[in-house]
Amino acid sequence: MSDEVHWRRSSYSDTSGKECVELAVLHGSVGVRDSKDPEGPKLVLSRRQVGELLRVARNA
Repeated sequence: MSDEVHWRRSSYSDTSGKECVELAVLHGSVGVRDSKDPEGPKLVLSRRQVGELLRVARNA
């Protein structure tokens, strides 16, 4: 993934910003990474997959 990707974290994350997941809008997909390890592994999910993930998380 390019360094030019704009990563965003939830406004619900803790004040240090170190305990959350960050998302980035990519070309037709969404990048996901751990804010504690921004240089570490990243996932690339379809928008549909992100929608399903959010639906499941809301119902958990």
